[in-house]
Amino acid sequence: MSGLRVVPTWRHGQERLYVCLTDGRNIAWYDREAARINLLSEDRREDVLDVLGPFLTGPVAVGPPPVPTPAELARLTLHPDDDLAPNRPGEALQIALDRDPGPGHRIRRDPRRRALEAEQTVGEALDRLDGAGWHTLHSVPLPGGDRVHHLVIGPGGLYAVHALYARKQRVTVADPMVSLGRRDPHPLLRRVRADADRASYALTAEVHPVLALVAPSDITLPLPPRDLQILPDTALDSLSRQGGVLKPADVEALHAMARDRHTWAKV
Repeated sequence: MSGLRVVPTWRHGQERLYVCLTDGRNIAWYDREAARINLLSEDRREDVLDVLGPFLTGPVAVGPPPVPTPAELARLTLHPDDDLAPNRPGEALQIALDRDPGPGHRIRRDPRRRALEAEQTVGEALDRLDGAGWHTLHSVPLPGGDRVHHLVIGPGGLYAVHALYARKQRVTVADPMVSLGRRDPHPLLRRVRADADRASYALTAEVHPVLALVAPSDITLPLPPRDLQILPDTALDSLSRQGGVLKPADVEALHAMARDRHTWAKV
């Protein structure tokens, strides 16, 4: 027995099969689309080919990763439990609902389900930016039970995006207060800024706060909030049109740092 195991990972419709040691470290991965097995070490070449054998669908190239960057190597050595990249939009809420679905029959819908719908809608919109050199991490855990709903990293900088369910409701913003319909206003913008500040501290880089409103009927904004963007979910692609701030190598390095759970342990 080689002691190796294969861990399939899906990201934006593409599958990779990682070959892991017993301690969780990756030593190779199979890129099915590229028909290539990338080895981090030639020492286990035969073992890797053996364990991947049942998954191969045709001839494959085998060799070291093509010009691996330090960021890629750091990512590959992450233990699967510490890698935040596979998180789904609304991951934490989905887990909470799976554990405790709540009563089956209620007059009012569980607010967690509306919040999950908001995070999923915003997450799907942000994931579509990936082809333009951007990366999005979802449901980034912070100490104390808080979360950054979505962290976006790309040529135009870094953004902490907070998703708010506002379907068919008028949204009124008077910094820092936000109100939906006839509900009492809530100082939500303080939370949005605080999440961005904590992300800035963790990554030692400026992170801009964004409030993403899902399907509002109208947005009333007398004065633009200070240092904060408010966007409907249909306009989130505007983030990718922000002026170039980061070089590709910087984007990859920050993404590798951000996806490591330990980065967020003391913020």
